[in-house]
Amino acid sequence: LQGNGCGPGFAEENTSSEEQAMIKLAGNSYLASPNLPDFRGCSPGWSSAFYGAECFNSEVHSYLKNLGKQKSSESQNIDAKKVELEQLLMMETKNYRKTIKFYQKLLQKERRSKGPETKSMLPKLKGQLQEMKSKVQFLELVKKYQMMYAEQWGVESYVLPTVIHNGKTDTMDMAPMDESSLLLYYNTEKHQCNNQNGVRVLQAGTPLGLMAYLYSRNAFLEGYVQQFLYTFRYFCTQEEFLQFLLDRISSTLSSASLDPSTSLTKICNRSFYILQAWIEDCYSVDFATNTDLLGTLKEFISSKVASLNGYGERLLSLLEDASARKNGSADQCSGVDKCEEESEEGRKTLHSLCKKLSEDVSRKNFYWKLSKGMGPIAQYQRERLYSGSAVLPKPCCSSFTEESSVSSARADEVGPFLLIECSTQQLCWQLTLLQQEVFNKCHPVHFLNSRALGVKDKCVAVPKAVSADTVSLKVCNLFLSKCIQDQYLLQLLKNADSISTWVAAEIVTCHTTKRQVSLLSKFLLIAKCCYEQRNFATAMQILAGLEHLIVRQLPAWKILPAKVAEIMEELKAVEVFLKSDSLCLMEGDRFKTLPTIPSARVLAMHVQQLETGGFTMTNGAHKWTKLRNIAKVVSQVHAFQENPYTYAPDFKLQSYLRQRITRFKDADISALAADNCANFHQIPAEKHSRKIQDTLRRMKATFQ
Repeated sequence: LQGNGCGPGFAEENTSSEEQAMIKLAGNSYLASPNLPDFRGCSPGWSSAFYGAECFNSEVHSYLKNLGKQKSSESQNIDAKKVELEQLLMMETKNYRKTIKFYQKLLQKERRSKGPETKSMLPKLKGQLQEMKSKVQFLELVKKYQMMYAEQWGVESYVLPTVIHNGKTDTMDMAPMDESSLLLYYNTEKHQCNNQNGVRVLQAGTPLGLMAYLYSRNAFLEGYVQQFLYTFRYFCTQEEFLQFLLDRISSTLSSASLDPSTSLTKICNRSFYILQAWIEDCYSVDFATNTDLLGTLKEFISSKVASLNGYGERLLSLLEDASARKNGSADQCSGVDKCEEESEEGRKTLHSLCKKLSEDVSRKNFYWKLSKGMGPIAQYQRERLYSGSAVLPKPCCSSFTEESSVSSARADEVGPFLLIECSTQQLCWQLTLLQQEVFNKCHPVHFLNSRALGVKDKCVAVPKAVSADTVSLKVCNLFLSKCIQDQYLLQLLKNADSISTWVAAEIVTCHTTKRQVSLLSKFLLIAKCCYEQRNFATAMQILAGLEHLIVRQLPAWKILPAKVAEIMEELKAVEVFLKSDSLCLMEGDRFKTLPTIPSARVLAMHVQQLETGGFTMTNGAHKWTKLRNIAKVVSQVHAFQENPYTYAPDFKLQSYLRQRITRFKDADISALAADNCANFHQIPAEKHSRKIQDTLRRMKATFQ
């Protein structure tokens, strides 16, 4: 859908009549308090930041234009569009789910009986599912395009100085401004979609100019709003941005309802939409971590907006919901919640099906795999590794239901034996779910300005864990000095280091070379399974543990089976692939259908590379092209979080893994290895005595 995008020009083609209808409708009910259930989200989302103006093509625009029309002669009706689209999407999704269940039943039947009728029906049904999936995705894109309703309050570029002027308290002393002093543009070539002479693209701007551009026509549709919300901290603080919005609301609120077509009304309403999008998308990184900012906003809404405008109730309700989600996110994955909503179950089924439909393609398209020598593991080995051994040994299962201290003691007793006994697939799934739990709590903004947090590329694979308190603050801070930055990235990276240290520790504490070989093989196969399932985070964490200097010198590597040892080179090739391009995981359509977890450190390094160099031009204007590229790269965090893994959680095995990781997270690998003779190359006694005798004989000869 995105490949055929026609850019920002198509949205301007027939907008005037639509805008007039929208403004007329909004003007008649502007001061009426709306029903809260009708208060829809207006955050453009990651796809807006990633695709920009190409997110919505002309087909989406035409489809939405024809919605809500009973007859060709009738005018458009906004409410009718919403109702018809919701009904279509609900109907198509319901049919899709029914077809999924039928497809799964046929798969089970085909595995049991392998009848010819079932075999001939499966390819046809698979093709129908692909078509139905495409239709559902298209309708979801059209639904997202409804943020067009926020564009009804956009203003032309020549009005942008007025946006700044209306927020000033000392308007009598303010010097007149023109657009050229606020923003810089460059012209593109003739547009192919609608034969325009050219399209102006924003190149740079002053902080005031960039904030004012949020009010420009098509700023939502072009992706500017979402890109701004990701990157504004480079040139203004959260307090400055909030004050900018509140000043515009204060100066226009009293006169906004007089005439809905005036600039004052548009500026006022657009301010509310921008504020809503900010809360929806960035509450966890801006408001939840800054109580003063949240208090300022609530005080303003309660004292100046709630009594005059329905938006006040909307925003207060939105803040309460965002706070509840933030507070409840910590317990989201901790318990066994078997009572799921039907919609959630359907969503998981959709993702699960998409994964099955795309699994074969994804495995064939991993072009970083090495050639002939790196072939897949023999089929008989796979069947042995992924068989019934996934069931936990009975003596160990009861330990996970005990008290935490008892459970931890039992985990120490079991040691690495459970890792060897469990199947590779089961361990891969549970490690992936644990990684997903941590990854889902991060935000694209967390990956910005990571140098100021002391994040850097690691030459040594697994050093001793470093506390966030010891991070040097002498590094250049790219955010403004008063800008509050959430440091969750440090927690994410510390978790990654803990898993790497755990991998190394489990191996060096094995007391026999044979068991070390088994554990090395198991971790290599787990890492391979992880990256094949697009869990690159865990795969790279295991690779870092295996590349620890102590681990790489173990004698067990020399007797490791050749096919398993080759996986190490394959993992290194994956690492090179991930470091080659900041958007390598967003290529094609696989990331839309297959769950993905990127390596947090690799992504942070890509962002740091984009942050290298100046952010301002010689005239002091901030380079928007640079900020836009940064926003595009970090937007993939939300893209991956949108498509979760649907493996069945094994809470007992997860508990065991957590305990082992926690036990070794701060371990000194060198000290652990020194206590284990299996970590050293053993010289046979006869050979050792013969060497001593030869040395003595040579020494004796020198004195004769």
